[in-house]
Amino acid sequence: MTTEPTTSFEPGTLVHDPVTDRIGEYRAASGPYAMLRPVGGGREWQADPGSLRAATPEQRLSAGVRAANERAERATWGYPEPSRPPAPVPGCETCAEVDGLRRTAGAESDASAVTDADVLMRRHQRAEHGS
Repeated sequence: MTTEPTTSFEPGTLVHDPVTDRIGEYRAASGPYAMLRPVGGGREWQADPGSLRAATPEQRLSAGVRAANERAERATWGYPEPSRPPAPVPGCETCAEVDGLRRTAGAESDASAVTDADVLMRRHQRAEHGS
């Protein structure tokens, strides 16, 4: 089912952005752009309002399922995770120690300590492993 483009949507309407091939929640017009937010939350993006189309029922369902799956995945960590945590380098004692700190913080639902451990891991890996 294809819908015709329209340049005005009500805030909260789910629309398809053909440039990014994503479904987003229409937020508002900002200058020559439409501001869209991912279903389930996240970073907004700008889109050409003339190219947007109302999302089909299938697209809305798919976007809702994807958002629910992402929420469930983040919940397993005990904190909202915007990006994947750095993986420890096998055989590195420092990596193993920081990874242990991160896992303990996650188990205690201490999001601040998890973020701190991620920062420490990334700094260590840049300095010692060149990654």
